[in-house]
Amino acid sequence: MTDLSTRFLDCAFANPLMNASGVWCYDQTELDALNLSAAGAYVTKSCTLEPRAGNPEPRYKATPLGSINSMGLPNLGYRFYLDYVAKHDYARKPLFMSVAGLSLEDNLAMVREIKAANVPAIMELNLSCPNVPGKPQIAYDFDAMDAMLAAVCREYDKPFGVKMPPYFDIAHFDAAAEILNRYPQVAFVTCINSIGNALAIDTETETVLIKPKDGFGGIGGDYVLPTALANVNAFFRRCPDKKVIGCGGVKTGEQVFQHLLAGASLVQVGTALQEEGPAIFARLADELAALMAKKGYKTLGDFQGKLKTL
Repeated sequence: MTDLSTRFLDCAFANPLMNASGVWCYDQTELDALNLSAAGAYVTKSCTLEPRAGNPEPRYKATPLGSINSMGLPNLGYRFYLDYVAKHDYARKPLFMSVAGLSLEDNLAMVREIKAANVPAIMELNLSCPNVPGKPQIAYDFDAMDAMLAAVCREYDKPFGVKMPPYFDIAHFDAAAEILNRYPQVAFVTCINSIGNALAIDTETETVLIKPKDGFGGIGGDYVLPTALANVNAFFRRCPDKKVIGCGGVKTGEQVFQHLLAGASLVQVGTALQEEGPAIFARLADELAALMAKKGYKTLGDFQGKLKTL
């Protein structure tokens, strides 16, 4: 028998699967569906201080190799999600709360409220939203990221994690990891958010696929799997005292296995969840268990983080 259970930040997970923030987690109906699904945990929509309608439609399109989106952080405001996590039954499964303020001051205001509420939810600070017009990704500005983490750590006394964009240069892996390692409270690193500012074109109509930002948006799905695996492994190697959550390009149990092998402790699902719905988690768990059995692995710890090099 294979055992998919794991522990993460002293919480028990039935399996390592969860949604990517932003997918199937906008409102009560979607969040409840994740709670009832086979996912080992789930995370709320990245929230802002006030509710946001997000970017104009169409802002998400499936493509043959994944998806492109420019959602613009549509969410119901942090008060809704804070109320939701306060009422959650944590004996059923762990729950993460994702925070994505549009400024340092907004983030600190939300962090103070989350701290005061003393909820058991695990906080994930989103440093990587690529789809808010006029707002750069904090994690691509290392000085700003350092200042953000220093300020949040002064306000928040529990372990939390950061949602990161993809990096493409070894020097940037080194620089980002050096900053993250300055903050022991940063207990996990989620890699990756979508690859920002791609462009998808419909040859027949000779138009872009989405409306915001003249068609520029973040891509996910098959396109990003190798980049996601590289980022997972890079931070797994560089941040030995932190956990890594893998995200990007997961639609089969084999790809879950690859994320875990590269160093992920948990694995998030985005584009494939959007297309298939929460039933995907049962399928992925079954496929992962079957692959583990085929390889003779009984627990995740038998192979997690044990990627070989040539």
